[in-house]
Amino acid sequence: MVTVTQPPQNLPKSKNSRKHNHYGFRDFFQFNPDKGTITDWNGSQNIFTTEDFIIGLVEGLEEEVGDASAATMYTIGCEWGQKDAFFFEKWFEKEYDRTVRQTNLLFLLETWWWPFTSQGWGRWEVDMGDRKQGFMFINIFDSAVARTLGDVGKPVCHIYAGLFAGFFTELVKKQLGCIEIQCYSMGETYCKFLLGSQDRIDAASFWLNEGATARDIEKRLRGGELLR
Repeated sequence: MVTVTQPPQNLPKSKNSRKHNHYGFRDFFQFNPDKGTITDWNGSQNIFTTEDFIIGLVEGLEEEVGDASAATMYTIGCEWGQKDAFFFEKWFEKEYDRTVRQTNLLFLLETWWWPFTSQGWGRWEVDMGDRKQGFMFINIFDSAVARTLGDVGKPVCHIYAGLFAGFFTELVKKQLGCIEIQCYSMGETYCKFLLGSQDRIDAASFWLNEGATARDIEKRLRGGELLR
């Protein structure tokens, strides 16, 4: 199960509004059977979907637009990430009484992602060891898309890549791209994404097409190698 969220007009009031460790299913989601709505802790309206929905979305796009389906999913993710960045900033400042600029970056990122984990999008791990070089790696464990599609021999988590690109672009106020360089749907144990400037994304894409592994790409980028 995954949920699709939609930003609210107003955040809900709660007697536990100062409680931050609200990971329980019944704590995180509020069900209103009279209105037929599901609202999460931060006030987003949620829609529960099944794996059949994901399969239908991916296969439907592939049938309609062919190879362009990956770019379409990426674009959807980008727009989602950009909108969620604005929404996140509002609820973060309301809950923690500080701006995102006044917050430790690792704490900020974990706070942003844990609702996605609660909603079924998987756990993540952010490697910021190369941030000063202008790129970073993100690992996703139990991707909703890859888990659903299974081993199909190619990267499938384009909506995640777009989500990361859109969110981080708004967060750092600098245009960033993202590409999946390792995927559960390729027989790997988890999915890995590269986030960075477009020249690094283009280089990684080229190397992937040439048969490079995620480890190869990491080594080349850390060695300062780019396309010429």
